[in-house]
Amino acid sequence: MARFLLIHGSSHGAWCWDETIAELAALGHEGVAIDLPGAGSDDTPLEDVTLAGYADAVLGAVDGPNVLVGHSAGGFAITEAAERLPENVAGLVYVTAYVPQPGKSLVAMLKEAPEQPMREAFELREDRVAFRFKGDFVAGPMYADCPPGTAERAAPLLSWQPFKPQTTPATLTGASAHVPKLYVFCDEDRGIPPAHQAQMAAGFEDSERVHLPSGHSPFFQMPDRLARVLAEFAART
Repeated sequence: MARFLLIHGSSHGAWCWDETIAELAALGHEGVAIDLPGAGSDDTPLEDVTLAGYADAVLGAVDGPNVLVGHSAGGFAITEAAERLPENVAGLVYVTAYVPQPGKSLVAMLKEAPEQPMREAFELREDRVAFRFKGDFVAGPMYADCPPGTAERAAPLLSWQPFKPQTTPATLTGASAHVPKLYVFCDEDRGIPPAHQAQMAAGFEDSERVHLPSGHSPFFQMPDRLARVLAEFAART
């Protein structure tokens, strides 16, 4: 049995992984999800949320080797954690996620994307500490491929996303270079399009890549297929 720690992306929380956790359990594996600081039920003030704090939260949830799974912006959190304590990381899975590059923040990587579908996707909080997704982006690129009612159920749960973790480069020392990795391409993603995913997975071997016919949110659209991909990866590591 493998243990998966599932890390959400911008504005989401542990709640988005519920169906994937159930599917992993049906396959005989344990899935656990957490709220990153400032998200979900975590009450860390948004101005105090940092990428280092994300890594602290991830490492605080592992006891022994876990496969860390990061969705979208969650790729930064799992990488930062793995760089700090690689002995507790059995694998890293990036689900249409950002794979940090030396000296670049998530925002810097986003600006280098060949397409910019998120350019008008956000609204800023008045103090400019955080942002959240606009309703048309939630109903469209984020969840349009998901079962009916997904956007209506999820929208009230989406939180303000602090900027600071996304304007901070990850600390990359090579400590986790030996950790098995997998990039899960979501081929119908309209938020992080395939061309941008390809940029981020440029360093992955063919054996470290898998494709799902999914939009940006496979944990809602096809949690069964996502769980099988995770289980198959764990079986190889």
